[in-house]
Amino acid sequence: MASRTEQDEQTSAPSSAQARRGRGRIAGAVSVFGELLITAGLILGLFVVYSLWWTNVVADREASKQGDHMRNHWAQDTGPGALDTKNGIGFLHVPSMKNGEVLVSRSTDTDVLNDGVAGYYTEPVKSAMPWDSKGNFTLAAHRDGHGAKFHNIDKVKTGDAVVFETKDTWYVYKVYSELKQTSKYNVDVLQPVPKESGKKKPGRYITLTTCTPVYTSQYRYIVWGELVRTEKVDAERTPPAELR
Repeated sequence: MASRTEQDEQTSAPSSAQARRGRGRIAGAVSVFGELLITAGLILGLFVVYSLWWTNVVADREASKQGDHMRNHWAQDTGPGALDTKNGIGFLHVPSMKNGEVLVSRSTDTDVLNDGVAGYYTEPVKSAMPWDSKGNFTLAAHRDGHGAKFHNIDKVKTGDAVVFETKDTWYVYKVYSELKQTSKYNVDVLQPVPKESGKKKPGRYITLTTCTPVYTSQYRYIVWGELVRTEKVDAERTPPAELR
């Protein structure tokens, strides 16, 4: 007959082996889970690179191509300037954004803005054109990814210049108001007389809109300007003083 000590050893031996196997399975599961987390992290990192860098590269190429096409069209057309919604209508220059010239096209649809351009609103409130005698020239562009042309909109301050260039005219605006956050459903900022900006009477206004905070689309950031003068484009396309 086995002693009590021998019985205890025989009983504990299987228990120890089972415990080791249990710990081994847990360690294996943790290892697999860790590898999955690393893989997920790599995929997420690649997605961020694609969204915030590669889409900018692609959009800037396309915007440059479209911009060159429009300038070539201007050079070949010796007639008076006219609205060309197919190729764009001109270039936006905002020195305080440090984003160079921005081609402006018709519509604020995503497939338009994804080409690295700004678009003027056709709905829910139709934009006026800069050459109209009264109205609000309303524009939108991405703040991150796809060219991110309005990424630095928060650098624009009251008194800064905003210039719009067409084939034959420079339209020089001066920023007079900013709204750093509002609902994305707030269409009043696009009205012909943007009362939220403090204006009460019809005039010749420009409104820049984009998403905020950065890397989200929860709210909208608004900048308003008012036309202060126009200058005819000369043969050398000499920019106005605000862009020199």
